[in-house]
Amino acid sequence: MPITPDTLRRYAIARTLFAPTTLPKAIAKLGFVQADPIRAPARAQDLTLRHRVKGYRAGDLERRYAALDIEEDFFVNYGFLPRATQALMHPRTPRTALTPARRKQMDAVLEFVQAHGVVHPRAVDAHFAHGKSQNWFGGSSNASTQLLDDMHYRGLLRIAGRASGVRTYAERIAPEAVSDDPQQALDALVDVIVHKYAPLPERSLSELISHLRGGAPQWAHLRRDALARAKARLASATVDGQTYYWPTSENPASRRHAPDEVVRLLAPFDPLVWDRRRFEHLWGWAYRFEAYTPAPKRVRGYYALPLLWHDQVIGWGNVAVVDGALTADLGYAAGKPPRGTAYKAALADELDRLRTFLHLEAP
Repeated sequence: MPITPDTLRRYAIARTLFAPTTLPKAIAKLGFVQADPIRAPARAQDLTLRHRVKGYRAGDLERRYAALDIEEDFFVNYGFLPRATQALMHPRTPRTALTPARRKQMDAVLEFVQAHGVVHPRAVDAHFAHGKSQNWFGGSSNASTQLLDDMHYRGLLRIAGRASGVRTYAERIAPEAVSDDPQQALDALVDVIVHKYAPLPERSLSELISHLRGGAPQWAHLRRDALARAKARLASATVDGQTYYWPTSENPASRRHAPDEVVRLLAPFDPLVWDRRRFEHLWGWAYRFEAYTPAPKRVRGYYALPLLWHDQVIGWGNVAVVDGALTADLGYAAGKPPRGTAYKAALADELDRLRTFLHLEAP
């Protein structure tokens, strides 16, 4: 069967919105879960997992993090990933070299962490009194917090968990076996990207591999060859002038990719909608994340959740909890909702699922 936009659309939905499973299995199947601190009405990682984990509730990932075989770290962006995948990116060699003074600070903090097991940034700041320093946004923040972040990025520390949303730190224990072949490790990381975001337009594949300079800066010079190897080993087809790539073990034209009759409000960073280039090609309108856009310039809303019905992203919803009740302000790309009772019933079911997810009582 020919590969068409309809084919790719249904394939993209079916492969990422798999049957809900356990939290560890869902993270393993996704390969990486992007994180974002904004709650509107919940954090992006929770909104992503609720469609893929049986009985998932907001905050379950944070509550269960310490018992899971996962890590917080930077991959193509920041989030949660299996420990074995994180190990492929380390030892990391950041582009910024350490000064002797900075190295001395890190050694002292590492000794402090080793003595205490798990530490809160406030405890480090109270003990060392590092003071304030300029952050990336031009403002001022605790130098201890920046130091801990740097040590985490360099692989000296790991995120042990969170205390009221604040990251706590422990010493990172390196895994016993890590690939010593940079090309092999890089190819494995590229496969994680493809597995999560396929089918990928050629340009998006290239950009995501470029983003690996954040997760594995020591291999920035190897990314071009990694892209060439990926193109050679992946399946592909050209649709409407765009070349798409996906794993060779998958068949985009499979009859099993039939859409279901479920409404889903997706996270802005859900793998189905993350690639805005693919989104516009397959769904025919432009979705943008506008939380950091000045309010007068917003088109969809502060934290608009893409609205999926059948095999179409038909609009968006701004969802909030007001006085203990769920509110949903919906917009539609076509200017109005679909006709018929089936959509209305499916939308009501989705809002009920959101209430349960958010620990809210039924109206």
